[in-house]
Amino acid sequence: MQTPIRTTSELVKVDVSVLDKHGNFVGGLEQKNFRIRDGEAEQPIVFFAPVEAPAEVLVLVETSPAVYLIHNQHLYAAYALLDGLAANDQVALVTYDREPHGILSYTADKSAVASALGQIQYTLGTTELNFFDSISTVLDWIALIPGKKGLVIFSTGLDTSPPERWETLLQKLRGQDVVMYPVALGGSLRQPSEKKKKSAKKVPGTDSHEEASTADLDNPLSFAKADEALRSLAKVTGGRAYFPMSDKDFAPAYREIAAALRHQYVLGIEPQHDGQFHSLSVQVVEVAGQPAKEGAKNAEYRVSAREGYLAPGP
Repeated sequence: MQTPIRTTSELVKVDVSVLDKHGNFVGGLEQKNFRIRDGEAEQPIVFFAPVEAPAEVLVLVETSPAVYLIHNQHLYAAYALLDGLAANDQVALVTYDREPHGILSYTADKSAVASALGQIQYTLGTTELNFFDSISTVLDWIALIPGKKGLVIFSTGLDTSPPERWETLLQKLRGQDVVMYPVALGGSLRQPSEKKKKSAKKVPGTDSHEEASTADLDNPLSFAKADEALRSLAKVTGGRAYFPMSDKDFAPAYREIAAALRHQYVLGIEPQHDGQFHSLSVQVVEVAGQPAKEGAKNAEYRVSAREGYLAPGP
């Protein structure tokens, strides 16, 4: 049952995805099955609507030298995503290294996207990798596009820019309504290895060797920070980060992403007016009012929603 929206332009809209333990959308929930908390205080839900609509998916692909070494896995990941989307879902393609490069505008033609993916050019040799700034720029590009917007990010998560760039991006994300699904590239290379690889092979078209780039991939300190950033992007925006270790891990990940993008519950609350950031938490409850089992390994539901909102001033 839908609750009519109140006549206010300041409604805080919270898109909520509810998946079961198999990654399938949980349908049939009603307003009474949800609770929203602002900190510790429960907030009245003044708008509720289940929404099933085509998704606007922007695929952001890293094209660094490190990714060149694993581009077969990289392309397999992107093709698997296309297979999981519906015919009328719109997909755009952007690559990034020092900055983002628009490759293909939003289209429902998945074959055109697949073709563009196969023609991606990788940056070889030493280069800057501005992951955070690239996301920020992409957010500006899609800011005026209506409808549900999702970013699926194929990335190592590594960034060579100053630390303050992350804080700038974080502040921007808190004022956006875009859900992010980072997919970490590198698989087992993201884990510390027992010994460094001794052999080196020249990278075509450069004076560098794979040994140098593999060392970057094999740096656990770099990847520990990158993993944290990817998880944070998902948490802040209400998405989920994926860390596939092998090809077989991609299909279930994209089934979940497709389900989450197409099926959502839209909840609305009235904002505070203190100019502060407010942390939100969304919980699914049973009809009797008891919280549904969530978060554990064998959880009944997995609930994803934005981390919070930036309140208007007094």
